[in-house]
Amino acid sequence: MNEREIQAAFFGKGEKDPNGIEQHDSGAKTDEGKPDCSLLLYFGKALRSVARVGTFGAIKYTRGGWQDVPDGVNRYTAALLRHLCDEHYETFDKDLPVRHAAQVAWNALARLELMLRKED
Repeated sequence: MNEREIQAAFFGKGEKDPNGIEQHDSGAKTDEGKPDCSLLLYFGKALRSVARVGTFGAIKYTRGGWQDVPDGVNRYTAALLRHLCDEHYETFDKDLPVRHAAQVAWNALARLELMLRKED
């Protein structure tokens, strides 16, 4: 099952307004069954910390260069696991003033993004 099939099965088929307004009527917004991305705002502090990791990476390497790393999924998996292990004996990365947990999250997002792009 690919990503689109999973979305259709989980979120439903077709686009509807949650208030029953017809698609082409004034005030319609066909967002029924779509993911509510505003829920990510509950994680504002965590996302900001992950953004700091990305900012340091953009300065150290290049902005967006992570997308072109050869064998990226495996390498970001390895980096994720390294930071997860390091977190057991220190809270903050020695090279960057960020928590290892933020590094874990950033690597998980990079890994997932590459996996999803490969499916498309």
